[in-house]
Amino acid sequence: MQQPLTLQKRIESIDVLRGIVMVIMALDHTRDYFHISANTDDPLNLATTTPALFFTRWFTHFCAPIFVFLSGTSIYLQSLRKTKKTLSIFLIKRGLWLITAEWIIISLGWTFNPLYNVIPFQVIWAIGISMLILGFAIRLPFKIIFAIGLLIVAGHNLLDIPESAPGFKTNFWWDLLHHGQFAPYAFAPNHYALIVYPFLAWTGLMLLGYCFGVFFTQKFSVDQRRKIFIRLGLGLIFFFAALRLINIYGDPVAWTTQGDSLYTFLSFIKVNKYPPSLVYMCITIGPALLMLAFLEKIKNSFTDKMLVFGRTAFFYYIIHLYLIHFISAVCFFARGHSLQDAITAMQNLPFMFQIPGEGYSLWIVYLVWICVIILLYPLCKWYDKYKTNHKEKWWLSYL
Repeated sequence: MQQPLTLQKRIESIDVLRGIVMVIMALDHTRDYFHISANTDDPLNLATTTPALFFTRWFTHFCAPIFVFLSGTSIYLQSLRKTKKTLSIFLIKRGLWLITAEWIIISLGWTFNPLYNVIPFQVIWAIGISMLILGFAIRLPFKIIFAIGLLIVAGHNLLDIPESAPGFKTNFWWDLLHHGQFAPYAFAPNHYALIVYPFLAWTGLMLLGYCFGVFFTQKFSVDQRRKIFIRLGLGLIFFFAALRLINIYGDPVAWTTQGDSLYTFLSFIKVNKYPPSLVYMCITIGPALLMLAFLEKIKNSFTDKMLVFGRTAFFYYIIHLYLIHFISAVCFFARGHSLQDAITAMQNLPFMFQIPGEGYSLWIVYLVWICVIILLYPLCKWYDKYKTNHKEKWWLSYL
């Protein structure tokens, strides 16, 4: 029988996939700041989008769920070398740190507004609160954690039923838990919390990712693990297709027949991310498992570069936001605008140096994205080397 891979090798395959989704994620954020319709229309709006724009946005749907899922898997791998008490304390602290970082560091990167008039609750918030919850749940038996995660992921769309009732109104706690939909809530005069990522479904996905980590233990050989990942991945894709075809449960918005077969297909795969629906998680995690099945046996210059991004994911996340927004500010002034124009525009849009209706074509978005990735690589490589050579610095485990 083939011997199981070492822990180091298994972590590499996870980090390579994480690095790939981080690179794809930067494309979506580049589009947010550079595309001409980014602040005026939804790229998934079938009435106005193009296939190129649709898929530019749709492919980035893979990023958040894969990152949250693999975060849970990485936590399970940590549990193999830490006591539950030690890991629980670490997760609670790291969860609180990620939430704080979202509100202070990352919000500033998104808005460039030092007054913090708008604080988005986005993916890092969702990871942080999920990690905090897992920090307490980790003391539960493995089967209970799996059951809770499965129940949340499979059943949270039941909450869509009361939402669809006539006259239903959400509130802060409901939006924070399930609905979200970019709901603003004032916490001080002219200061708003913007709930983008309600946490319930993301927490369930992290719990399942944690349980998924068992496949990376010595109980499974490489070939056994590969077969399991392929079966699970294909199973989730087929389950997505079947559930979506039924068009009754799994997503709050049903697909509809469009003017031609292509746009009908786009309607079929247009699934809800805010919050992540059951079919959304199936069609993103399914292909991710297939990629994991093959990445363990692939090592080349591409995977080496993705490994660097994956090993420095949080550092990358922070830096890429500031870099993309900074470049957009340079373009803003290059178009002839003044600082006063930026301040005036913020009355309608929370992101500085953005004016709705201004921007560039899609090919410019891709060009800027490529430049951003090229600029980020040496920074992430330096930081990866720094982390490797300074393992005694405890604070590096939080970045």
